[in-house]
Parts: sequence; C-alpha cells; structure tokens
Amino acid sequence: MTETTVGIGGAAESTDMVLNIGPQHPSTHGVLRLRLVLDGERIVSAEPVVGYMHRGAEKLFEARDYRQIVMLANRHDWLSAFSNELGVVMAVERMLGMEVPERAVWMRTLLAELNRVLNHLMFLGSYPLELGGITPIFHAFREREELQAVMEEISGGRMHYMFNRVGGLKEDLPAGWLGRARAAIADVNTRMNVYDDLVRGNEIFRGRTRGVGVLSAEAVHAYGVSGPIARASGVDFDLRRDEPYLAYGELQDVLKVVTRSEGDCLARFEVLLDQTHNALDLAVACLDRMAELPPGPVNQRLPKVLKAPEGHTYAWTENPLGINGYYLVSKGEKTPYRLKLRSASYNNIQALAVLLPGQLVADMVAILGSLFFVVGDIDK
Repeated sequence: MTETTVGIGGAAESTDMVLNIGPQHPSTHGVLRLRLVLDGERIVSAEPVVGYMHRGAEKLFEARDYRQIVMLANRHDWLSAFSNELGVVMAVERMLGMEVPERAVWMRTLLAELNRVLNHLMFLGSYPLELGGITPIFHAFREREELQAVMEEISGGRMHYMFNRVGGLKEDLPAGWLGRARAAIADVNTRMNVYDDLVRGNEIFRGRTRGVGVLSAEAVHAYGVSGPIARASGVDFDLRRDEPYLAYGELQDVLKVVTRSEGDCLARFEVLLDQTHNALDLAVACLDRMAELPPGPVNQRLPKVLKAPEGHTYAWTENPLGINGYYLVSKGEKTPYRLKLRSASYNNIQALAVLLPGQLVADMVAILGSLFFVVGDIDK
C-alpha cells in the first residue's frame, strides 16, 4: 500500500513553488524564459533560460565572405543595427591594416550616435509602459520616426541599414542631408523634456523603481555587465572615452560618461535618459565637423575577392546596450575561419541570477525591463 501526504493550510506555506515566466510572456522583450523559485511572494532563486530563438549566426559567419557577413552582424540587436555592422567591419579593416577616409570616420561616428538615440528612445518609451504608463511610448515613437526618416534616406533601410562596408561606407550622403539631419536632431532635442518631466519626475514611476533591483558593482564585474546598466551601478567605463575609436578621440570635450551609484531601476533609467541627451550633443558636434570637411571619398577600393591575411584580432565597440566585440580568426581565405560575437545583452541578462533573489514577484517586471536587453542579442 502507498501512502501520499498532501500539505495543506499552514504546512503549504513553506513549500517552494517553481514558476516559469515565458517563453511567451508580454513582459520579457521577446522569447526569454525565467525559471523562478518562489517562497510566497518572494523570489528565492532565478535562472534565465536562453536559446529559444537561436539563429546560429556565429556558424553562418564561417560560410559567408567578408562582404556578406555584414548582413548577419547587423541583426542580433535589431535596435542597434548600424553599431553591429560597425564592429565587424572594423575587425576586418584591422586585419587588412586598412585606413578609412576621414570623411567616412566622421560619418560613421554621426550615424552611430543617431543609432544610439534610436535604441535608447525605444526603451525610454517601453519601460514606463511595462509599469503601467502608456503615454511615453507615443512620444518615443514620434521622436524615433523623425530620426528613422533621415537614416532611411541614406541607406534605404529602417532597421537593418547595411550602410557600412569594409573600408568605409556604401556611398556619400545625399545633397542637403546634413541640414535635414540637423533639423531632425533639433526637433527631438526640444521634446526630450517629456521624459525628464513626464517619466523621471512622476511620483508613481519613482516609487516603483527607486531602491528596487539594486545591482552591486561587484556583480557587474563578476558577470561582465556593461553599458548603461554597469554605469548605473557606479562602474565608470566607456570605450568611447577609455579606448577611443572612430572620431571619439576628438570629441572628448562633448562626450560625457554618465554614471550613478545607486544601481537600482531608477538609476538605470536615468543613465539611459542622460546618455540620450549626450548622444544628441555628439551628433550635433559631428555635423559641425562634417560641415568643415572638404569633399572626398567615403570608402576604399577593394579587390574583387576580398581575403583577410592569416591571423586573428578582436574589435570592440561601445554599443548602445553595452560592449559589443568580434573575435575574428582568419586562415587567409575569403571567409572567416571563426568569428566569435561577444554581445552586450547576453552578459547583462546573466546578472538576473543575483539580481532577482530576495525581490518580490510584483517587482520582477520592473527589474527585468530595467535591464534594457534585446533577446536576439542574447540568442545569437
């Protein structure tokens, strides 16, 4: 005879419950699953389960030539396509020992900062939405549309620009584009106070985010967290300042690395917002510099079959969501022997394992949304 004892009443209160958030849940920014162990309303442990939309991009890199891999590279973080392209072409150019024309360097810097603003605006609008505030998302998409229009004009793409090339850019800017870009940036700048007043100054928003989901600087270092999330925990590191690339070495007087010490959800939002203000300032500085540059080429002539010499290199950039790196290994062929992608979101999301335990289930969405990740950047 088998006896089964079922705990009821007070005995059941000490029983841990396993709760799966996702993989299809509206609060998870895509196909991510969280395996939570709960003790009542309190999270005991959390395990981010990734891999539901894995595309095998790193393996596909090995079957594409150096012109074609740009298409694969710009898709893992679909909000940062230009920055993704930039890292991979920089790696190939470094292997080739290739110098990019000055005009292309400044154009790349300008477009990278516009892409940063587009990325940040999406999270500045969607994060309050997850906490019950619908209005900011409408403002965010209005601002994004203005900047998307100028990006689309030069590349033909709204999300996947495919404008970077090994040796420079696809083509020069259309006539009058600099003026239209300046007008769009000015319009967006005049309306950024919406996020300062409507969101950051909102009592309910501050009540839901202040002191919630505190990530320590030690955890940032342990998990390799980078970008706005790391700087919100007091880790003062930004590749644009600390290892300048493109034209950032000449923009140090405009570039401001925003940090906070609190490490909570509110600090992460404030860093993202202040970075958006600074990215707009950097874009204006690039426009001013480009107005002084004489006409010239924006790319290098390449051989019909492009082969990188045998060797290896690592190129990393300060992407909108954090450090994005490409480790390129070549055996002298027209395709990479190996191209390893170090994406920002993959490392950042691992910190949930130490960030969620001890928190209330009610605060889980607020914490998850404040990590500002793209699932394609995790499942690469």
